[in-house]
Amino acid sequence: MSYSVAVVGATGSVGQEMLNILEELNFPVSEMHAIASRKSQGTEIAFGDKTLKCQDLERFDFSQVDIVLMSAGGDVSRAWSEKIGKAGPIVIDNSSAFRRDPDVPLIVPEVNPDAIKLARKKNIIANPNCSTAQLVVALKPLHDAARITRAVVSTYQSVSGAGKQGMDELWNQTKAIYGLGDATPKVFPKQIAFNAIPMIGAFRDDGYTDEEAKMWDETHKILDPSIKLTVTCVRVPVFVGHSEAVNLEFESPLDAEDAREILREAPGVLVVDKHEADGYVTPVDAAGEHAVYVSRIRNDPTVENGLNLWIVSDNLRKGAALNAVQIAQLLDEQGVIQPKSGYRSLTV
Repeated sequence: MSYSVAVVGATGSVGQEMLNILEELNFPVSEMHAIASRKSQGTEIAFGDKTLKCQDLERFDFSQVDIVLMSAGGDVSRAWSEKIGKAGPIVIDNSSAFRRDPDVPLIVPEVNPDAIKLARKKNIIANPNCSTAQLVVALKPLHDAARITRAVVSTYQSVSGAGKQGMDELWNQTKAIYGLGDATPKVFPKQIAFNAIPMIGAFRDDGYTDEEAKMWDETHKILDPSIKLTVTCVRVPVFVGHSEAVNLEFESPLDAEDAREILREAPGVLVVDKHEADGYVTPVDAAGEHAVYVSRIRNDPTVENGLNLWIVSDNLRKGAALNAVQIAQLLDEQGVIQPKSGYRSLTV
């Protein structure tokens, strides 16, 4: 069986990654539609060895497709996802618009695949925040083994999490500083080149930011609401790849060597953890890869049953596009969707 698929936001960084990963994973596509705003209508987008022309979101007939991968931001999703879902296809939404909706499953396939059963409630599935996705993939097998009671997470998030504009700002500021040019911030609240910004999203009344609240809300929904979780999110001058320093406390004893063996067997995880100069993974190493990498696994002697981890993943892939395509694969494997047509072709 193969499916008619639409990618909304096809001109964006994540939208293009979605198209790339659909092709890489050989997802069974009968028809592929690239959808964007009216101003991008006709823009050519690559899909494998084919070229698609972007179609106008407001004029596209979504009743003809089976799956919609939505990556056009929260405002667009709030305006369109429910309308599209009522037209028949299942929407896999990459924004934060529906993550807290109790009638919308929030899914990381390695962690809570059974939540796919709720997909037909609104015909919407939420993709988690990029930092949450990699975190729960690494935490799930450890939680199953010894039950995590508390987690302290510090993130080091790349500028691609803010889209192409964020990547452009880092590039332009770096050139400007070397060339004595104008490095005035436009996308980020402070200079990002050669700097670190401990603020992602807007501040809340409690002093935490939206990004930090997303991580604990989503981890509780996906993994376990009883985990005590505190987060500090930091933007760093890295183009692609989010990193996380994680301190865990467990209900039962779990030492570093046992944790290392558990993670080596866990789906979606690759352990790179040697006590030598290059025995760990950095964002540069993870860029373009599918895995969630775990390094620096070590006991925390300051608490009972404590561990420290270093977690790295490509935020455009597992943190966004790859997870969305894996959800589409899960829909197929679980028989949640049935294709409207079975012929493999492309609309151009």
